[in-house]
Amino acid sequence: MAYVIGAACVDVMDRSCMEECPVDCIYEGARKLYIHPVECIDCGACAEVCPEEAISADRAADPDHRLDNRRFFEEPLPGREEPVGSPGGSAKIGPVGADTAMIKAG
Repeated sequence: MAYVIGAACVDVMDRSCMEECPVDCIYEGARKLYIHPVECIDCGACAEVCPEEAISADRAADPDHRLDNRRFFEEPLPGREEPVGSPGGSAKIGPVGADTAMIKAG
């Protein structure tokens, strides 16, 4: 079970969760942050520090955001030819600068 960042993060991106994450599994889109579902170790450190209370356990997350979170990594994002995939940490690729179609349209 991984964690998912929901709608409360859109256009806010406090990033305190990124600083707290011990495995660097939180990636930065253009308007929202995303947690890699495979890289996440389920520690919950990110959820504890999120001032927007936007982070929840996968099983408790809004189903649309849970699916959208996976799409960020598994499908090519608007303006990109390849999916983000599993680079092994967000520091390796830096800010992605793109969001899923759901967030971009919202």
